[in-house]
Amino acid sequence: MLALLAMALPFASALVIPAGARAAPHGPRATTSMSATRREFGLGAAAAALAAGLPLRASAHEIKTVLVAGATGQTGRRVLSRLAGAGNLVVSGGVRNPASASKALAEASITVRGAMVQQVGVVDTAGVTLTKLDVVKDSVATLTESLKGIDALVIATGFVPGNPFDMKKDARAVDNLGTIALVDAAKAAGVAKVVLVSSILTNGRNWGQEKSPGFVVTNAFGGVLDEKLVAENYLRSSGLDYTIVRPGGLKSTPPSGTLVVSAEDTLNSGEISRDLVADVCVAALFDPNASNKVVEIFESDTPGAVAPPKDKWFYGLKM
Repeated sequence: MLALLAMALPFASALVIPAGARAAPHGPRATTSMSATRREFGLGAAAAALAAGLPLRASAHEIKTVLVAGATGQTGRRVLSRLAGAGNLVVSGGVRNPASASKALAEASITVRGAMVQQVGVVDTAGVTLTKLDVVKDSVATLTESLKGIDALVIATGFVPGNPFDMKKDARAVDNLGTIALVDAAKAAGVAKVVLVSSILTNGRNWGQEKSPGFVVTNAFGGVLDEKLVAENYLRSSGLDYTIVRPGGLKSTPPSGTLVVSAEDTLNSGEISRDLVADVCVAALFDPNASNKVVEIFESDTPGAVAPPKDKWFYGLKM
């Protein structure tokens, strides 16, 4: 149940599976449409490629500066840590309060926020600039100033459910309007690449998944999937180079299986470690094949995968 709740909340080996075949995921079965394209990757491939300096480039952009919005969140801080560890990037963390964020990132903790159990490790912020950024309170003009000089933006913001009477308002403010404001600011600031962390089943209504358990449970929290879809569509029509990463149910524990990357609107269940989500987000920044793609990801326990080339993480995904 917690994995389902975490789907949309802040919440190397390759195996090509023939159409109609199913990989056994860690946790609930993950299903795909008959036309789904899948690849499985060994754990840590993105982190290893980043550490080795591969392939720190995007299709039409030279990325030297990256800002992670939502940098103190469970997924955002993992992305921040990986980028900061690359050594050849200028990295910023977009946070509401830089002073308290600096303290939070320096501490490992296990806390409960709303319906979520959060487990986080220490992030070395020695080479990171913490930038004040509030997607709810800041105007687009203010956000634009925060993004000036940034080549790439990772949006890892997301509302955390609390007061049940405020969830719909909060989900709209953060996952819809807040993301749209960031997209507008990114365009105005000249940001070249945007990676958005979303959720599987965001577009579930449009491919017959409106009554699936994953959609019903997750969207019960303020209609968050519907709000995310509005923001996704806005980004896709913005003219910016984007990658939308839709993970399954989010786990705070280390990876226990193999990462599976699938085409959009193909997965309706499955779980995934936030560590792997961060790996995919980092890879999406620098892989030309991730340009203007929506990818869905989960973990599988299927054995016997074979390492793919590091520059083929998103290769073959037809959008």
